[in-house]
Parts: sequence; structure tokens; C-alpha cells
Amino acid sequence: MSDIRVQKYAKVLVEHSARIVPGDRVLLEGTTAAEPLLRELYIQILEKGGHPHLMMALPGTMPFSQDELFLTYANDAQLDFVPTFYKLAYEQFESRIRIHSATNTRGTTNIDPAKLQRRGKASSVITEAQFRRGADGSFKWVTTLFPTEAYAQDANMSLKEYEDFVFGAVHTNEEDPIAFWKSVESKQQSAVDFMKGKSQVILRGPNVDMTLSVKGRTFMNSYGTYNMPDGEIYTGPVEDSVNGWVKFTYPANYGGSSVENAELTFSNGRVTTAKADKNQEFLLKTLDSDAGSRTLGEFAIGTNFDIQQFTGNILFDEKIGGSFHMALGAGYPETGSKNKSAIHWDMICDMRQDAEILVDGELFYKNGQFVFEK
Repeated sequence: MSDIRVQKYAKVLVEHSARIVPGDRVLLEGTTAAEPLLRELYIQILEKGGHPHLMMALPGTMPFSQDELFLTYANDAQLDFVPTFYKLAYEQFESRIRIHSATNTRGTTNIDPAKLQRRGKASSVITEAQFRRGADGSFKWVTTLFPTEAYAQDANMSLKEYEDFVFGAVHTNEEDPIAFWKSVESKQQSAVDFMKGKSQVILRGPNVDMTLSVKGRTFMNSYGTYNMPDGEIYTGPVEDSVNGWVKFTYPANYGGSSVENAELTFSNGRVTTAKADKNQEFLLKTLDSDAGSRTLGEFAIGTNFDIQQFTGNILFDEKIGGSFHMALGAGYPETGSKNKSAIHWDMICDMRQDAEILVDGELFYKNGQFVFEK
């Protein structure tokens, strides 16, 4: 794809998201389908004085294997093996840029969930290193996506429409996309500042009735450093504080499976009951992945009103303006979260109608908009 937007996309990732400086060792993860962006990233990292290490995979969905090939043929010892080069890079490199670029997003749908869990447990060593080093600033990681036919089909778009959607969401159409993302940081900071020192959060609406505590936790301003595109504020709830129920209004996709109308009930921080209209068995098995998989690692509010349609890809969908999402499993240490798990499964709920969020008794958010007094 000869497209000036690809060059600007790479510039955003290199200069704004990963903040590459001379000497940085950078792991580039992507499939052959993302070659145009990977090629441009490689060039721009070199121009910044960095050391790009390209780990190009066969088209697929999971970062540490060749997806259904590996999961179909690997024995238990191979499923339990921690990938050598990924482990080294996540523990020692200064940066990682991952480009999701699947050509078949359903490749692992019929894989035994026990195999997925086993592989996830082995890979959790790598994920833990990412979260830990990201929290202390020694590892600058970012995850993004390159448009493919598979993603376009999931979003019910043509490839051309989906390319326009992706590049538009990243704001490569702007004369200065980096300036745009810095303005997002400024706009969201007031909400982050409001949450400092707060304790109780109450969510009410047609699809949620829940309380949780954020006492002692930190809200993060997400404006394109870990994800691109971006637009959210997030934290890790106090692990044993979550009570109530939520019905997620969008399909919850994970590991190649789509769970529809998932409804969870929490008691003292743990999911006690779970049901879904589609793939309930997968939901229940994933909830039993490990000791931390029934506990929330993240609570977040999506703020990107340039993303209003559900596309089936969490990178975009969790940012939908007027929604909130929660992630079961691993939390981000920089928020104060202590929850550890092999999974991090984001699920999204719309808040744009007859819904509100109260913080320490004060109205904070109503019908998809922040309403607190600044």
C-alpha cells in the first residue's frame, strides 16, 4: 500500500507512542499482512537511532504462536514453553511495537479452551514483564492494528472503508497527528484529576448496577502511549470491592471466540455467576483460568467519540465514547492493581442512555458524558 497515511501512522507510533530515542532496542511484532507499516516503522526507527528487531509471523491473531497451527499440533510441553526471544525482548529491550494484522480472526474458534488457557499461562510471564516494566517506565510498549480484509469483514465494511476508518481513528488525516493526541491528553486530564483521592464508584443504568472502590488507586490518562488509537481513562479497582451485576451490551471477543450478551454478578470482588447467550461454556472455562481470572483488573471509561460503531476489535471498541469497559484478570501495576492472571479480557457496556456514574456521592458521568464540576 503506497499511502502517505502509513508514513504518518509510523511517525505517530515511533515519536509519540513508543518515544524512540537513540540506542533503544525495539521489538517489532506483526504478520506478513502488515508489511507496509512494518517496513515504514523499521526505516523510521533506524532514522531515530534505534535498533529494530523484526519478529514477523505468519498471519494470525496471537502474538506468541502461529495461532491454530501451533495450538493444533503442540503437545503439553510445547504449550508450556515460554517463547525464548519474546521473553528476552520483554525483559531487556527498551520498547515493543505490536501490529495486530490477522487475515483470519476466527482461526482459533474451535481450539480446545484448555489449550488456550495452558498457552496463556506460559505467556503470562511475558505479559507480567510488559506490565511491570511499563509501570516503571523502562519498557515503552504500544499495540496497534493494520487494516486487513478479516478485520474489515468483522466490522461489516469493505477494505477501503475499513482503511479509512483505521487511519481516521489514528488521525493520520490531520496535518499534525501528534499534536492531536497531545490535545487528547489535555482534555482527559481534568477527569483524571477529579478522581484523585476518591473512593466509591457507583454505576447505574439499564445494563449495570454496581459499586466498586478506587480508594488508593490511580486513574491513568490514556492518549496513545500504550494503544493507538486511544481515548480512555482507566484504573484498577480495589480487588475485593466489586459488588453488583453488569450485562455487557457488545460482544466480548477473546482468543478467537465471541461471547454475546455476557452477564456477570460480582460479590466481594469475584464473579459468582456468569451467563451468556452465545459461547457461555467458553466464558465459564475462561473465568476458571486461574486464581485471578474472576477478579477485575481494570475499570475504564471510553472517551473517543470519533469511534461510535462496534467493529469486533477491542483495540477500537473499548474506546467508544459513551461506554465503559471492565477487564477480567491482570491489572496494570501503575494503577495500583494487585490482580495477576494469565488473562486480560475487556468487556464493554454502553452508557449513553438512562445511565450514570456517581463518585463519592457526586454525579460524575451521565448518559455518556462527564458532568462533574471542574
